[in-house]
Amino acid sequence: MAEITGFGPFRHLRAESASHVLHYQGSRLRRSGRALSFWFSSWSASLAEVPLDDREATMAFHGRTADFQDVLVQGSLTWRIVDPVQAAQRVDFSIDPRRGTHLKQPLEKLAAALAQIAQQQAVARVQAAPLRELLAMGPEPLRLAIEKGLGGAGLLADVGVELVAVRVEPVRPEAEVERALEAPTRERVQEEADEAAFRRRAQAVDKERAIQENELANQIELAKRETQLIDQRGANARREATEKAEADRIAVEAKAAQTKMESVARAEALTAVEGARLALDRERLEAHRTMPSAVLVALAAQELAGKLQRIDHLTITPDMLAPLMAALTERATPAELPRGAGR
Repeated sequence: MAEITGFGPFRHLRAESASHVLHYQGSRLRRSGRALSFWFSSWSASLAEVPLDDREATMAFHGRTADFQDVLVQGSLTWRIVDPVQAAQRVDFSIDPRRGTHLKQPLEKLAAALAQIAQQQAVARVQAAPLRELLAMGPEPLRLAIEKGLGGAGLLADVGVELVAVRVEPVRPEAEVERALEAPTRERVQEEADEAAFRRRAQAVDKERAIQENELANQIELAKRETQLIDQRGANARREATEKAEADRIAVEAKAAQTKMESVARAEALTAVEGARLALDRERLEAHRTMPSAVLVALAAQELAGKLQRIDHLTITPDMLAPLMAALTERATPAELPRGAGR
């Protein structure tokens, strides 16, 4: 919007860089350009300001498809004025010389005209297709139809307007129809979700079964190894018992052999001792057999005296001494008699 300041009947206008100002005096165009700044008389001047920046017009309308279903089409148009002089000739862009505001609403009129043309093109495209096909195609066919319709309408070239962009949102049917259309898809999605849940459950069951089978196989393997361990322990115990019994047998046999050897040695020693004793006894008997009886009696008395520890009484009778003395007398020689015995 232009900035206007005044001093009496004279005023000064300063326009922005995105505005094209046209200054008429009477029917003659005095000034035309962007970002102008000049003095003018409010009594004789006629001013028009044409914005050159991009403008956007929204659109929202209902249409009926080929199968008689109401749909909502929403979108926006981006446009700009490329020929301000021609636009000012077709649309009133006059501004108040005191305040600098448009006396009418030229931009709103242009936006409404563009929206009407776009609506005509979109409604014609909607009526040519059933609802399912329209929803399946998406907003691109509608956008192309609106862009083509605006380009061929001639309005844009007449008012010096250029279309920058057309944006169309996806077509929306009525709420009940939309829910009815969504129901099969929702059911299919739910079925797929249920199937996925069933598959996950089946996979979980399969995994659980595999885990249980693995645990059972491990238990069976452990039981087999435990059986092998028990058998091995039994075999080791039997082998140990057999080896111990064999060792005990060997020890007993060795001890028996040793005892036998000791017994044989002892018997041989006893035999040798007894043989020597018998030989000695035989020699003694042989010596006794050749000895006189008196000597034998003396030896017997000597041995008896050696064995007696104490003699309390000894009685010698003449009967016992008579034979002994007679024998001694007979055997004794005169030289052997004691001195004085013949006396």
